[in-house]
Amino acid sequence: MYGQQNVKISCTCFEPITRNMHLWYNTVCCLRTGKLEFKWVKAHDEIYGNENADRLAKEATENFDPTYSRIPKSAIIKDNRKESIRKWQRRWEETTKGAITKEFFPSVESKLAVNFKLSPKVTTVMTGHENIRCYWHRLKIIGSPECPCKYGTQTVDHLIFQCKRLKNEGEILKNSELKAGNWPGSKSELTNKNLKQLISYINSKDLEKLKFFKELM
Repeated sequence: MYGQQNVKISCTCFEPITRNMHLWYNTVCCLRTGKLEFKWVKAHDEIYGNENADRLAKEATENFDPTYSRIPKSAIIKDNRKESIRKWQRRWEETTKGAITKEFFPSVESKLAVNFKLSPKVTTVMTGHENIRCYWHRLKIIGSPECPCKYGTQTVDHLIFQCKRLKNEGEILKNSELKAGNWPGSKSELTNKNLKQLISYINSKDLEKLKFFKELM
């Protein structure tokens, strides 16, 4: 590119120039030139402008210090999200509450990665609170934590992996889990690999008929 003030910009291809034509025009206007001419020049032919651009490009690849001060808004949002999750994770690990929920979602990111609709039953199972017999027994509301199936204490693990009254529903969940891993596995494995089936199992109508949540002594 040539101007009356001896401004010269070399380029080996017209495409970048034509794509940003308005920028080049504004540049020339700022230099108060009265003439605008585009001319193709051969690359690496000892043309000062072209050789200088090549030298600066090579220097930029060796310079690891930022040469800009503006950061895209999207990058700031992404960095803030990462930092928020990092702080959240630290607090999640430090708290002594939510022990059973941690077994389902040991990391904050594992919970944020899934989306499912909460129901009273799902909340009960994933927290170990409310209508579970071991919880009521711990609060001295009932006399025994034993499950109505008579095969052990009614805990979250018992309801998911062992309850004989839920054998049919449990077999569906078990077969689904065996395809992806071992049975019985951890609660975090269930949420990672078979969350949809686990939610369906917890919310199944057969569980409502058994009323194992509300059989208080």
